Formats: sequence, C-alpha cells, structure tokens
Amino acid sequence: MHQRKDAPLRSDAQRNRARILDVALAELTHCADAPLSAIAKKAGVGQGTFYRNFPNREALVLEVYRHEVQQVYDAAAHLLETRPPERALREWMDRLAQYAMAKAGLADAMRRATIARGTLAGLGHGPVTAAVTLLLTANEEAGAIRPGVTSDDFLLAIAGLWQIDPHGDWQPRAGRLLDLVMDGLRAGAPGPSEETGRPA
Repeated sequence: MHQRKDAPLRSDAQRNRARILDVALAELTHCADAPLSAIAKKAGVGQGTFYRNFPNREALVLEVYRHEVQQVYDAAAHLLETRPPERALREWMDRLAQYAMAKAGLADAMRRATIARGTLAGLGHGPVTAAVTLLLTANEEAGAIRPGVTSDDFLLAIAGLWQIDPHGDWQPRAGRLLDLVMDGLRAGAPGPSEETGRPA
C-alpha cells in the first residue's frame, strides 16, 4: 500500500523538476536576476516544492547547466540510432550551437551564482567530449570524414560558436560556421569501404 502511494509521487516530482528546469533556462537566459519565486510560479509549482528541489539560486543554475549538457550528450546517441552518421553529426552540431547560445545566455546567472569556473568546465567537458567522440568514431568508420580527427580537433574547430552574440541573429552565423567545419571534416574522407559500405 505504501509503495503504491510513492510511485505516482515520484513521477510527479520528476515532472515538476523538469518543468522547473525548462522555465529556469528560459527565464535565466533572459534575465540573470530572475526571481526564484517567479520561476516557481511560471513552472506551476509551490515554493515548498521549488525549494525542496533547489534550495538556492546556485543549485538551480548548476542543475540547469548540467541538464543542458546531458541533453547534448543524449542527442548524439539518439541521432546515431535514427540517421546515417554524417547527417547525425551535422544535426548534432546544430544542437550544440543551441547549447552554446543557451550557455552564453546563462553566463551572467552563472557568474552571479558564484559557481567556480573549474566546476562548470568539468560538468560540460566530459559529456560533450564523449558525444563528439561517439559521432566522430561512427563517421570515421563509415568513411564520411577524414581519418584521425580527434575530439580536441573538433572542439577547437567549432570554438567560434562561443564568439557569436546569443542575443543577435545567431542561427545563420552558426549554421555557416558549422557548414564550413563539416566541409573540412569531409575533405580527404575515403568514402565507404567494402566493410562499411555494405547496404544497411
């Protein structure tokens, strides 16, 4: 009887948490000083529920960032399951650009929450590097990109994303940059080999 009560509450709590994170990303990107009470209200949760999940601003900002990074990683695996490697990589690059703009928009909120830069970098670096490695490996095995490209090479090549103003018309600029990077990755690609080129 006790377990039956807990199960719906747990999924309800997960939905509340996800809603808070979605609203917080939008609000904090728009205004670093967005009141926590306003975020709770827009998410449709009470103050008690909000503070049970996020006891302070720092905890909320850190979790928003972690949530975004995890979505970037999850997108890589999902795209590889549903698309050819080359298309998966290019679509993932668009998702990474969205992440970069969200991260840039959150910069003030992160600074004000006094999160150590090292902690923040560590949160993002692992999952993003793992996603890049997954996609590059699949593309190299398919002969779609030049051999030997490392995750560090790739991240250096797309570093220009973080120079784009997230408050301006960033999509066309990001798209052009990522198309150039994709063209560079394709240059010298061997094409499908007999092993990788068999019809799926």
